Amino acid sequence: MRLLYTLAAYLLVPWALLHLALRARRQPAYLDHVAERFGFYRAPSGRRFIWLHAVSVGETRAAEPLLRALRERHPEHRILLTHMTPTGRETARSLFADAVESVYLPYDLPGAVRRFLRRFRPEIGIVMETELWPNLVRACAEAGVPLYLVNARLSDRSAARYARFRALTAPMLAQLAAVGAQTDRDAQRLRSIGARKVEITGNVKFDRAPPEDQLARGAALRQRFGAQRKVFLAASTREGEERLVLEAAERIDDPALLTVIVPRHPQRFDEVAELLRASGKRFQRRSEESPVGAQTRIVLGDSMGELFAYYAACDLAFVGGSLLPLGGQNLIEACAVGKPVIVGPHTFNFEEATELAIEAGAARRVAGPQELAAAVAELLSNPQQARRMGDAGVRFAGAHRGATARTLTLLGL
Repeated sequence: MRLLYTLAAYLLVPWALLHLALRARRQPAYLDHVAERFGFYRAPSGRRFIWLHAVSVGETRAAEPLLRALRERHPEHRILLTHMTPTGRETARSLFADAVESVYLPYDLPGAVRRFLRRFRPEIGIVMETELWPNLVRACAEAGVPLYLVNARLSDRSAARYARFRALTAPMLAQLAAVGAQTDRDAQRLRSIGARKVEITGNVKFDRAPPEDQLARGAALRQRFGAQRKVFLAASTREGEERLVLEAAERIDDPALLTVIVPRHPQRFDEVAELLRASGKRFQRRSEESPVGAQTRIVLGDSMGELFAYYAACDLAFVGGSLLPLGGQNLIEACAVGKPVIVGPHTFNFEEATELAIEAGAARRVAGPQELAAAVAELLSNPQQARRMGDAGVRFAGAHRGATARTLTLLGL
C-alpha cells in the first residue's frame, strides 16, 4: 500500500508545482524556497536539532508554549521548525524571530524526506496535531529519529477517512514513538485507527497566555476604534462567512456599533476588502494605521500576529470557521483574554474545547446570522452578563493549563 501511495505521490508532483504557481497568484511567497519542498536547503546544518513540525498558522501558534519550554530546557540545541505554508513560516518569524531555524518540510517523497533528515539529523521529531506522512514516518524509523505526535486531535470524520486506508495508516501510526492526545475522545479515535502508545496530555493551546505587548497593543487599538463605541469582533473568518457577519451586523440596531472583521488567511485580505467595498459599507483597513472615523462601520483587520490584540480591543468576539461547515477555529485565546465568545454550529475541529467553554458559561452557540445578531445585541445591552461570560472564560482557560508539562514528560525532555 505504501508503494502505491509513493507512486501516486511522484505522479502528483506536477500538480503540486502547478498548485504552488496558482496559490502564488494570490500569495507570491508560495514561490519562495521551492527547493526546500524537495529536500534541498541553504539553512545551516551541523547543529544539535530538536525538530518540531507545525503545518501552518494555527499549529505554529499552538506550538509556542512547547517551543519556548524546549528552548529553556535545552539551550544547547537549536530548534528546527518546519511548515507547509508561507503563512506558517511568517507566523514563526513574528513569534520567534531568529530564535529558531524555520524551513519547509519537504513533500512526502522518499528521496526528499531522506535528504531532509540527512541535512539536519534531528535528535527527536515532534509533529503538532495530525500532520502525518507515511514516507516521512518510515524514514524517521529507518534513521533512528524518534517521532512523536503531540497535541493530537482527530474528529469523527477524519477518523473515518483514515480508517478507509487502514492498510496505509495503521503501520504508519504504529511506528510513532508515542502520541499525546488532547482529549479522551481523540485518544480513542487514534487507537481505533492503529496508534499504539497513546496518552492524554491535554491541549497546549491553553498554555498560551496573552502576551503583555499584545494586550498593550489592544488597548491602543481600542482608543483608535473609539473608546465609547461598542466593538463586535469577527475573528478568524473563513471564505463565505464575511457575508454572514455583515448580514448579522445589519440586524443590530446600534448605529454606533463598530464591526471588526479579521480573516483567518492573509491572502484573503484584498478579497474581503472588495466584498466590503461592493457592500457599500464605510470601512477602513487596519493597515492604514489611522484613527477610525465616527462614520466608519467596519474595520478590516488586515494584519498578522495581532489576534490577541484584537480580542483585547473588543467587547465580544465571534470565532469564525463555525457558521459554515469548516470545523471552527480556536476559541481559547478569546476566553483567555476574558471576552464573551460566540460560535456557530460547526466546531468539530475544536469539539471538546468548545463544549467545555459553553458548559463553563464562557461561550454561546448560535445557528446562523439571525441568532448571531440577537446574541451580540443581547450581550452588548447587558454588560453584567457579558462580564460574567468573560470572567468564566478566564477561569475556563486557566483550569485547563498544564498540557505543555505533560507533553514534555511524554517526550522525555
